[in-house]
Amino acid sequence: MNILDKKALTFLENYLNNAAPTGHESGGQKIWMEYLKPYVDEFITDVYGTAVGVINPEAEFKVVIEGHSDEISWYVNYVSDNGLIYVIRNGGSDHQIAPSKWVNIHTNKGIVEGVFGWPAIHTRRSGKEEVPKIENIFIDIGAKNKEEVEKIGVHVGCVITYPDTFKILNRDKFVCRAIDNRAGGFMIAQVARLLKDNNIKLPFGLYITNSVQEEVGLRGAEMITQTIKPNVAIVTDVCHDTSTPMINQKIEGQTEIGKGPVISYAPAVQNLLRERIIETAESKKIPFQRHASSRVTGTDTDAFAYSNGGVASALISLPLRYMHTTVEMVHKDDVENVIKLIYETVQAIKEGETFSYFD
Repeated sequence: MNILDKKALTFLENYLNNAAPTGHESGGQKIWMEYLKPYVDEFITDVYGTAVGVINPEAEFKVVIEGHSDEISWYVNYVSDNGLIYVIRNGGSDHQIAPSKWVNIHTNKGIVEGVFGWPAIHTRRSGKEEVPKIENIFIDIGAKNKEEVEKIGVHVGCVITYPDTFKILNRDKFVCRAIDNRAGGFMIAQVARLLKDNNIKLPFGLYITNSVQEEVGLRGAEMITQTIKPNVAIVTDVCHDTSTPMINQKIEGQTEIGKGPVISYAPAVQNLLRERIIETAESKKIPFQRHASSRVTGTDTDAFAYSNGGVASALISLPLRYMHTTVEMVHKDDVENVIKLIYETVQAIKEGETFSYFD
């Protein structure tokens, strides 16, 4: 099963390189839908930009496989008299990595480039250095004053993204910003492709769902689950590789890139559906890891699980290094194995299956 062929990798690169910040996902969704079009029967979209490719739309029983399409970013919050731009978060953007990074400011006149400036080391007092904080990081677009900033087209509310693009490191590591979680949209699209290429006929409707606004509270999933009203939902997102320095495995658990998909345990994860996923992984010899969440998964799983009177939901995660930075890293083998696990699990679900403890 040749999953990551040249066409798939070209799609992944184009999809990752395109900016799709929370609230502004439409460009990425159009790329995703264009790729998915040959493999589905129809599309559903909503007013905030969630996109769903549907196989067997006439079926009453509905299974969702889901990822989210948005990436973290910044908003222009304030422009000083001398033309420097201060920001607020749009999602969980990390202020500590900002200094010296290039940025793209999205305006009605097009992209305006800038940099997060930072005082030179020579000017900082040893032992009393300021650390990057949300209130002291700033963007310099080379403007001499506030009026010039406004003339260029930058104003409060403009969204700001990083321009870092896709690279393959040491043959089998994919590195980019926004792998969280456009990798999810990529992987569910490959599931649809494999079903089509292998002429697999499902006895239920499959809803390949690419939600918006996960990074600000699972909002896209909250909306689209009310539209679809699914019976089962399998969500894919990223989780932390905890093998790198400065992460406490006693708190964060033990998961690592290259060792397989991560299957979650959490109140929102329906136990019988999770066990079906594990049985599938074991029977198909797909390596996997386990992760325990406390109260919530922090992913769209929570939104699907607690909607519509309760939806049997589970989470399959892609282990990732350096989350919410511009050098997020995943292992090629894990990407393939998440795709395989969702593909095989979908085929293991029976029409009308309730995953009820009381059947």
